[in-house]
Amino acid sequence: MVPLRGQPTPSLLARIAAGQAGGVILLGNAWTSRAVTRSALTQVQQAACRRGRPLLIAVDQEGGSVRRLRWAPPTLSAAEMTTPASAFSQAQAAAAAMRDAGIAIDLAPVADVLSTTHSFLGTRSFGSDPAAVARLVRSFAGGLQRGRVAATAKHFPGLGSATASTDDRAVAITRSAAFLEARLAPFQTGTKLVMVSNASYPALDPSGSPAVFSHAIVTDLLRGQLGFDGVVVTDALDAGAVADEPHAPSRALAAGVDLLLYSKTAASEAAYASLVHDAAASPTVRAELAAAVKHLDALEAWLGLSCKS
Repeated sequence: MVPLRGQPTPSLLARIAAGQAGGVILLGNAWTSRAVTRSALTQVQQAACRRGRPLLIAVDQEGGSVRRLRWAPPTLSAAEMTTPASAFSQAQAAAAAMRDAGIAIDLAPVADVLSTTHSFLGTRSFGSDPAAVARLVRSFAGGLQRGRVAATAKHFPGLGSATASTDDRAVAITRSAAFLEARLAPFQTGTKLVMVSNASYPALDPSGSPAVFSHAIVTDLLRGQLGFDGVVVTDALDAGAVADEPHAPSRALAAGVDLLLYSKTAASEAAYASLVHDAAASPTVRAELAAAVKHLDALEAWLGLSCKS
């Protein structure tokens, strides 16, 4: 999944037509209207359909301070959505606007349960009570998915204890396994996607590997113990916490991830080349790619995405 910060360039359209991107994430401040957004997304989908497979198009549309589409709901932040009814209605309105513009995935809601007053998440979280957060996450996700926009619970297994963002630096969450597991209910709320954190969780994986590269966290805990069978997406693999990790795409796939997210064009190009190299050299990587594609196929079918006119 590669970044789109405005009208697509010829080089991006060529990459998409060549099958070098499976999706785009809308970033930046160029998305000033529904018409501007729809125009750009029509172009990238036309390029994708020249190779016969539509793109997955995503945006961070949480509400409050994280709202790429300023013309679209949610108008409230998570902290201001204090009832299930308000979370559902805000998300349902957002879904209608997003699907009309050509967007099928919302990288929301934040499912992290706050456990420090110094959290970098601030009003992006629904609160500090796991049961209440789970109710609100379920309602927000339900509103999105009623409108056929796939919801994404993030950032598994939780960033509610973090005071710094993994976008900027390596972060280790040093809470006990029992503490972390008591706050997993918001990630079991029926979302079509779960985004995995770039932080490390020594109590859940003593190797200290960031969660996005951790088989113990993605496959054993999320897929095994919690039974999640949807699409697992990374947080940005070019973020400060993980940007220097070698073979990051194939390591994420080995952990059990399906969709690899990049916020910078050069990083996404390098990642594609890395994955092609690793897949050519390893039947294991090719098998992991095939498993990821099955999850993505199921998501595309649920979304009703097609290249048929």
